[in-house]
Amino acid sequence: MQINEFQKLMHQLYFSRDSKRGKDQTLDWLEDEVKELREALEEGDMEAAKKEFADVLAWLASLANVVDIDLEKAALSKYDNKCPKCHCNPCDCPF
Repeated sequence: MQINEFQKLMHQLYFSRDSKRGKDQTLDWLEDEVKELREALEEGDMEAAKKEFADVLAWLASLANVVDIDLEKAALSKYDNKCPKCHCNPCDCPF
């Protein structure tokens, strides 16, 4: 499945509800999922982390749908097979 296919699936499943919720509350849900991901990683619970990664991705796609952004196009326009700062692959930016 491509990123745009996943985003379309989230649109099909949740857009009606997400659009009523609006961008601010959808962003709040995304933030909550990122916090849950942090907790799972800090606890070393990789099974929970897998589920939270999926939730973060789903809520990110839902938020992109609400604000009418194509995630795949946005990502590829910034990360066009190279680091957007140093333009190398792999990245050669100093830490």
